[in-house]
Amino acid sequence: MACYSSSLALGLLLLISYVSWGSATVHTVGDSSGWTTGFDYSSWAAGKTFVVGDSLFFNYASGAHTVNQVSSGDYTSCSTANSINSDSSGETTLPLSTAGTHYFICGVPGHCSGGMKLAVTVAAAASTTPSSPTPPSSSATPTTPTATKNSGGVRLSPASLVVMAFAVILALNLGLF
Repeated sequence: MACYSSSLALGLLLLISYVSWGSATVHTVGDSSGWTTGFDYSSWAAGKTFVVGDSLFFNYASGAHTVNQVSSGDYTSCSTANSINSDSSGETTLPLSTAGTHYFICGVPGHCSGGMKLAVTVAAAASTTPSSPTPPSSSATPTTPTATKNSGGVRLSPASLVVMAFAVILALNLGLF
């Protein structure tokens, strides 16, 4: 019985860790290049999917750059006069807590106008509440589902997590670990 209890506890611990691991993605802006001049951030963002709950990690030389979250107008004009927030620590993590387009620029003179700016469009988080079924369309053309790219993180459905947890529990009870 003690083996079963410890197996159950371990399985639940794994389930909890998988839920927190798979629930959000931390996007390193610019990947290995980081937040710097001479990088095409529009192209970098174009290949990514951003969802509410994700965050952006800006990695740069402390004092050499800033990360300023700004409005659309300030993004276009490269103005930091009305920044929503600003940091120059060298390691800035900003949560993407609302859906919509978020704008970031470097406030060092000349950097933003030289291309050191980022706009990301954030989608609403997937709802876990089932929605009412969609009526069939009148179109006779079938549609093919498309896969979406994930940018480095792993997103697992709750059902997948439960199956994985029970598989671990079963393996532990069978002495496979």
